Amino acid sequence: MDYEHLFAQAARGVEVVAVSLLLLGAILSGGAFARRLVRGGASIAAYHAFRADLGRAILLALELLVIADIIGTVATTPTLDDLAVLAGIVAIRTFLSFTLEL
Repeated sequence: MDYEHLFAQAARGVEVVAVSLLLLGAILSGGAFARRLVRGGASIAAYHAFRADLGRAILLALELLVIADIIGTVATTPTLDDLAVLAGIVAIRTFLSFTLEL
């Protein structure tokens, strides 16, 4: 059995799930925003709730993308360059996650 191929497909699958969550999160957040506006809520409060909902979807997708990158890196025989790129990607996504959490 070819484990490299299996892990590469697993990483691709996690990436597809992450992108799907981004799209679904954007659609659901937009729907909730519209519903809040139609119900007569304050537009500022609806906007802040929209940003919070969207931020949660992005955070979840970023976590899944980090998982996919880790799986993709260990699927092959990693070189120091591969590990350096992975460390940079994880650092950037962690920073984004932290700033979105704030």
